[in-house]
Parts: sequence; structure tokens; C-alpha cells
Amino acid sequence: MIVTGGGDCPGLNAVIRAIVKRASQEKDWEVLGSIQAFNGVLWEPSELKVLTPEVVKGIHFQGGTIIETTNKGGPFAWPVKNKDGSYSSIDRSDEMIRKIQYLGIDAVISIGGDGSQRISQLLYEKGLNVIGVPKTIDNDLSSTDSTFGFQTAVEIATEAVDKLVTTAASHNRVFVVEVMGRYAGWIALNAAVAGGAEVCLIPEFPYDINIVKEKLESRFHRGRGFAVVVVSEGAKPKDGEMVFEKSSEVGYENLRLGGISRSLIKQLKQAGFEPDMRETVLGHLQRGGIPIAYDRVLSAQFGVKAFDMVLKGDFGKMVAYRHPYFVSVPLKEAIAQPNFVTLDNALVHTAQGLGISLGIDIPNTSK
Repeated sequence: MIVTGGGDCPGLNAVIRAIVKRASQEKDWEVLGSIQAFNGVLWEPSELKVLTPEVVKGIHFQGGTIIETTNKGGPFAWPVKNKDGSYSSIDRSDEMIRKIQYLGIDAVISIGGDGSQRISQLLYEKGLNVIGVPKTIDNDLSSTDSTFGFQTAVEIATEAVDKLVTTAASHNRVFVVEVMGRYAGWIALNAAVAGGAEVCLIPEFPYDINIVKEKLESRFHRGRGFAVVVVSEGAKPKDGEMVFEKSSEVGYENLRLGGISRSLIKQLKQAGFEPDMRETVLGHLQRGGIPIAYDRVLSAQFGVKAFDMVLKGDFGKMVAYRHPYFVSVPLKEAIAQPNFVTLDNALVHTAQGLGISLGIDIPNTSK
């Protein structure tokens, strides 16, 4: 059985297709898809979809997931409405595992990011035969060189920067482009380098607004000039906090990040920066649409490897790409250490060499 959990991501359908096509080459294997992650099992009646080669034909270039996804609730925190209209949560994991066993399902392939794989580990500890496939546009899993969907998100962000450069130059403006990434700045940093931004602000390095202001002012002479700032949604100033709000959606536990681009413009104005500034928030544009070729290939490789692991009984592990090989790593290891941008990263050095300001003082070690 395949489940897709967490936020949607370019390449999900390509993974599903690869698993089904690989399974079709073996005898006596039927692949099911649980609608909206594990909800399809927990609902009464269950909502499972038989996935045949005919069903997955041509879906590899489609965005989203044909079996839907959700980042609310789950088997360990199932939302229940109380008599007073409020909600609480209950643990239905044991019930779900019994139901999976009753249905005769031999293995579960869980396609998801950090949160989904934490659920996978807990289910494995309870006896479920589960294998993880890393999915996140944030690229924040340290056990794999890359996660599918990330490169497509970077491509979309870079295209936005490219387009904003021309309008910024035409109007002598500063454009602040807000991209996704939550607590990891990989999308922002890659898009800034690829798109030629002047400033890139990421969660790992709390920024000094005066350093940002100084860099932007260097781009203007007698009121004329332009600049593009790429800012990750989780970026924050020194001694400040991320811009977020708590969600009122039932079962959604993550903070809703967003609004740092407008907040940054306000901070710059308060610091005395005078040129015209506008913000552009890309939001879910980075999650949707057609995956680029790189992510389709990576997804196909993940899917084939995942089913090979099923055949070997290699459960409690996640597929990982460690160039040039695809390996299996214990789920516990996969979720132990996030993949964050560090000062010694090669891309940070490249950004520094290009003159991109990260809003902090970094000693230039290239001299």
C-alpha cells in the first residue's frame, strides 16, 4: 500500500507510477493507494484505490498526487469533535495497524517528509512493515543528498527572480521575493545564486537590518538603481522571531509561516531606506505544477528502490540518494538530524564570492 502524506510536491505521481510499474513485473503483487495518507484506512468505510499500470499511465509529469494527501491529524492524533464543539485528538494507530493486517496488506510505502517519516518510525516500532520515501521541497533531510520536488521548487523560484529583475530595473525598485523552506534556507539560497539576487535571507542566519540596508543602498545612485532580495519564509532578524500565525484548521499543528517579505520592507523603511519596495510571495506555486526532468528521474529511482526494499523485507528504513547510489537507511537515522545551511557550506561560499549579502558579517576566507 502507498500513502502520500504532508504537503504536496512535484514528483509524487512519478514515485507512485514507478512503484506500480516495478511491482507489475513481479507475480502476485497488487498495489493499493490509501486516499489522503492514512485517512483512507482509518475512514469508515475505508477508501483505498487499486493502482494498476493502466491507472498510473502518463501520470509521471503531473503535479500533485492521484491518491491525495493531508498534513492534518494522522493515526497518532486523530481529530475528534467534542460535544461543546471543540476538538481533541486520540491515538488510533493500533486500530489502524490491525485493519491493515486484516486487509492482508504486506507492506506500506510512506512517501513524505520529516513529519511523515516520524510517523513511519512510530508505526514500525509498533510492528508495521513500512518503508519511507523522502519527499520535501525544503530539502531538509540530512540522510539523503537530495529530495524530489526540491529542484522544481528552486526552478520556479528562480524563474520568479528572473522576471522580477526586469520590472525592478524598469521602475528603480527593490523587489522582495518570499519563498518556502520553513526552517531550512536551501530554496532561497539556490534561487538567489541562480537568479542573481543581491540579498538572500534564510532561517539559519538571523539578519542585521542595517547590513541589509547598506547592501541595498550600494545598488542605488541618486535614487536610481534596482535590487532583488530573496527571503525564506522562516527568516528572522537578530533578536527577533519568525513571522507566523497559529492555524485554526482542525488537526494542523505546524505554524503557518508567511509575511516576512512585508515585515522586512517595513523594517527597511524604519531604518531609513528610501527607494520604492514591493513584495512578491510565491507560496504554493512552488509546490504545484509539472516536475522538472531531474525530479522525475529522481522520483522514478526512489520508487523502484522502494519496491526492491519491499521484496527484500528491508522494513523500518527509508530510501536515500547518496550519489551515485540509492541506499536504504534506518528511519531513525533519517529523521535524527535536519539538513540546514551552515556557514561552511560551498554554496554559502559561492554566494559570498558573488557579493550576495546574507544579512550578516561573514569573514571573507577566499583572500
